[in-house]
Amino acid sequence: MSVELMVWDEPVPITRDQARTAYLAVKRTDPVTGGAVPDVANELPGKITLYPGHVLVTMDLDTMDEMSAQVFTVAQAHGLVCYDPQRDLVHNVAPLGVYEGMQLHTGDGMIVKDPDLGLVHDVLATLSPQNPFVALVNFGRHFLQVSPGYELEYKEGTLVRTTVTELAEVQRAFHDYATDDRSFLTRHEWSA
Repeated sequence: MSVELMVWDEPVPITRDQARTAYLAVKRTDPVTGGAVPDVANELPGKITLYPGHVLVTMDLDTMDEMSAQVFTVAQAHGLVCYDPQRDLVHNVAPLGVYEGMQLHTGDGMIVKDPDLGLVHDVLATLSPQNPFVALVNFGRHFLQVSPGYELEYKEGTLVRTTVTELAEVQRAFHDYATDDRSFLTRHEWSA
């Protein structure tokens, strides 16, 4: 079985719905044959298929996690959007959190360095038995993570926990954390 990612240029951040629509429209067209290969295509791992203005990356399921991380990094370096149709997630170039080098980790194996805030928001809605946690990690400093049931764990020295009742509050806490706003710590009662 194989999986795909598609990268292309967008002038502004787009939603998952817009990315999905663009991906499906491109897939209904014929690939480009001959001509110049975009620089980004030469840097991407996996099998590359060119479409007008878009590059499709196909990889084996066994190598998906490692290769996806490489694709996300290359796309970001070139200022390109990356759509993951398997997870129905879009990786925009901006807006980013304030911590350079921050990493987004998911329980289903996705790792993204310097994730955009929209991706963080959307990934939180994928919590499930197949994706049992989401974490934003600033290695050596602090992290915030959540598991199904919306148990939040925050560590900056001491690990503390709280449970919230709604996804919207989880998304708000992660946004606050990513933008160095610690108000999520005062909105909830935390225990060690």
